[in-house]
Amino acid sequence: MKKFNIVIMVIAFLSLLVTVGCSDKTDADSKEKIVFADDGWDSLRFHNQIARTIIEEGYGYETEKLSGSTPAIYTAIEEGQVDVHMEIWTKNDEEVYTKGIEEGYFIKLSTNYDDNHQGFYVPTYVIEGDPERGIEPVAPDLKYITDLPEYWELFKDPADPEKGRIIGAISGWNVDKILYDAFKHYGLDENYNYFRAGSETGINISLSEAYNNGEPWIGYNYEPNWVMGKFDMTPILEKEPGPLEKIGAQDIDIISNESLPERAPEVVEFLKNYKTSSKIANDALVYMQEEEASHEDAALKFLKENEDLWTKWVPEDVAAKVKEGIK
Repeated sequence: MKKFNIVIMVIAFLSLLVTVGCSDKTDADSKEKIVFADDGWDSLRFHNQIARTIIEEGYGYETEKLSGSTPAIYTAIEEGQVDVHMEIWTKNDEEVYTKGIEEGYFIKLSTNYDDNHQGFYVPTYVIEGDPERGIEPVAPDLKYITDLPEYWELFKDPADPEKGRIIGAISGWNVDKILYDAFKHYGLDENYNYFRAGSETGINISLSEAYNNGEPWIGYNYEPNWVMGKFDMTPILEKEPGPLEKIGAQDIDIISNESLPERAPEVVEFLKNYKTSSKIANDALVYMQEEEASHEDAALKFLKENEDLWTKWVPEDVAAKVKEGIK
């Protein structure tokens, strides 16, 4: 009889273990994959990788990314195919963003950073010179976009030497239309050609070559970007509010689709706490460029070197799992 009771107890204990094991598996399986937006720029991919690592290691969700143009990504968020966007440029896309927030299919979670700028830039040595490199200032009074006609000969277009060349943004980016509208608004088309490089890499190569040679250059760029972290650049501003006001310093927001807060409330809480700066991304992008490192490498470096920052975004037990997972 005692043997029979022992057998019954063992069977009951094993059944309990199986039940617990099945319950754990069910909980894990019930976590839907979280999809991140990838519009194609490096700072977004860097932040995606930080967030994805924390979510995978700390919260046990699988993640993936969906790549596409900005308009396609916005549609994917609205339709629930994308869950998270880590870098919404709120002024660049003001109309579609505001509509999404008002109608409830975009949920603002946090402002990732707000110490940014974008627009037309020149290397600072164009205005101030660079004694260490033996560069004299060639446009000491250049400050505003309305000053540019006076200096067109400094920025001669190699394909059309009768005009200067201003490097614009990428065709298809919303900011490109804003820049071109400003170009026309200020009558710069009388002295300059607006040149679209075709890719962000093309813009950065053009700037890098000019900077390394100490030559004048004017064109579009933005922060954060590796060239802005590496080179000393000065923005060319509007004297009074005008078309470029739309793309000045702005909130870079983190958003989710409308279903994520219910599906993964703990992840949403983490993303609500996520807050960085342009400098953090600039430093990461310079590291990637100089060391030929990947976005994953840069994110891992950030997580290992900035525990005092990111551990404030998550509960202690989650932070411990992430630390263990990235050893």
